[in-house]
Amino acid sequence: MSTSTSPYGGRLPNGLGLSVEPRPGAGLVSVALTVAVGGDADPAGLHGTAHLVEHLMFPRAAASDGPDGGHVARVEGAGGVCNAETHRDHTVFHTTVPAGMLTEVLEWEARRLLTFAPTESVLRTETSVIAEEIRGAAAAGGVWEAALAALHPGSRDAFGTAAELAGATTADVDGFFRRHYRPDAMVLSVVGEADPDRVAASVDRFFAGLPTGPAPAPGSTPAPAPARTAAPATIRTAPLPSPVSGAALGHPLPDPVLDRSGYLARVVLAETLGRTRLPRLTRRDPRILSALVTCGYHGQWLGGAAPDLLLAQFATAPGTGPQAAADGWREVLTELAERPADPAEHRRALNALLLACHRRADSLTARSVSLGRAALLFPSAPGPDALPGDLARVTPAEVSAAARALLSGPCSVTELTAPTALTAPTGIGENR
Repeated sequence: MSTSTSPYGGRLPNGLGLSVEPRPGAGLVSVALTVAVGGDADPAGLHGTAHLVEHLMFPRAAASDGPDGGHVARVEGAGGVCNAETHRDHTVFHTTVPAGMLTEVLEWEARRLLTFAPTESVLRTETSVIAEEIRGAAAAGGVWEAALAALHPGSRDAFGTAAELAGATTADVDGFFRRHYRPDAMVLSVVGEADPDRVAASVDRFFAGLPTGPAPAPGSTPAPAPARTAAPATIRTAPLPSPVSGAALGHPLPDPVLDRSGYLARVVLAETLGRTRLPRLTRRDPRILSALVTCGYHGQWLGGAAPDLLLAQFATAPGTGPQAAADGWREVLTELAERPADPAEHRRALNALLLACHRRADSLTARSVSLGRAALLFPSAPGPDALPGDLARVTPAEVSAAARALLSGPCSVTELTAPTALTAPTGIGENR
């Protein structure tokens, strides 16, 4: 297998991608396994299967695990940490350990792929755990998911549906795993104190036996519909419970590969609005108590491929309808649409984003995850090392154009209702 210190160097004959980024002297190493499957691939009637398979890669310790317990116990016993995330379009498992444990971690990672065979008792335990997570997500509002479904009909959140998962069988999850956890749909990213040649040899040794399996049948993974483009369209969703009354407004983001500059202009727009414009709005409008705006899946910009969202959330004073939030949002967008930010304001927003990029690059875990995502989700786009330069080239005029695009494009509106707030909808525009 060919390999290099480049984040994009190397594939096993079975298709497994490998990237190794040495950090001599780091003392730690992070391993991320990124799989190109998420909630969008859930079978009909089994919403949450991808999430369930993620959990089944971390089964609670059973007698068959031996005296050292399951995967989590082994990692934590070595002084490391591990976790995973299921997204709409991918799942990522990440482990960070002392550098001397790298070979063992690679073996453990391969072992749980090669021995995936959940029992009925483990399956029922994990579906119960996920049901609690789903209830917690519902209590948090599900605002991002509601906006995505409104703008991209057919999209589904990655958490799942407890009632549907209750009917999942070991055959269901095993079949899903065999179809989607194929080596050609995975990238293994290693960042830290690691020798690329030794990593390549270990990966060859432990992962070469992964079965390729049949690829999913064409059309078996439903793609969300493109964002509604009637301009401008206000798309109302059902109200959602919230600790405080308010509103959430969602806008589709451009494809980060096909329109990278447009995507990054909206990232800078969100930072500019959140850093200076929205705080000014809350100071001058007593009806709006607080406001924030994020890009990407729950604020993780470039954390997923298209479709994705820019989401603004407002808390409003008691008795204030969502129209106040919508009006305030359009007001700050119009300000930037009509007059670009001055150089100082623009530079502050860019500097904050660049600092976030550098912090992610410094974190071994975040870096290993970002390399895997880049290889699987954005293979034709520049890698993460190009991001600071691309952000720095975003101009105030481009940010102003991004604000105009939001004003003229579709927007989802979700009323957030506090326990004591009236639940009757108030006018905020019609679907068009």
